[in-house]
Amino acid sequence: MDFLDFIIVAATGYLLGAIPFAVIIARFCGVNIFKVGSGNPGATNVKRSCGKWAGNICFILDAAKGFLATFWVFHSEFFGIQLSDPQSLCYVGLVSAIIGHSFSVFIKFRGGKGVATSIGGLLAVMWAAILIALIVWLVVFYSTRYVSLASIAMAISMPVAAAFLYGCPGVHVYLSLAIAAVIIYRHRSNISRLIKGTENRF
Repeated sequence: MDFLDFIIVAATGYLLGAIPFAVIIARFCGVNIFKVGSGNPGATNVKRSCGKWAGNICFILDAAKGFLATFWVFHSEFFGIQLSDPQSLCYVGLVSAIIGHSFSVFIKFRGGKGVATSIGGLLAVMWAAILIALIVWLVVFYSTRYVSLASIAMAISMPVAAAFLYGCPGVHVYLSLAIAAVIIYRHRSNISRLIKGTENRF
């Protein structure tokens, strides 16, 4: 893997991920996303504070960031770009996008919890596993109405699905384990509220 290619892909992925769509959409609706609901600049808080359509658009755009950060690298030759190791670099692009989303330079290194961006990126490299994880999310959410619990369950199911579909050990398992760890860490305040019984249902 060429170091310059690594820097280019990492920087591109980070900047794509750092675009704060939640802040932009909420501002368009006349809302400061940091001062309403949970204060989290993510699709769930946009949905609570600005309505269903605003939240859904935010989710799609956040997922698109992860997808694009991964897809363009994996298919770089299609765009006329020669990268040294696109099959490895695409994971760099995905992880960088998640970091950018979670710690955006455009909003003082604040950000969302990385769920939508992770889903988008993983669809580009391990779509079958992420579809299983999405089914887990739907089952947990509609049975509990806790978005946070559904997201945590989805994160846990990703490496399990990856191991079942692609074999263990392997890059897909390691990647999904790393992403699951980030998602769960970003939900630590939600976990605390779930334990205390004070987490808001959607």
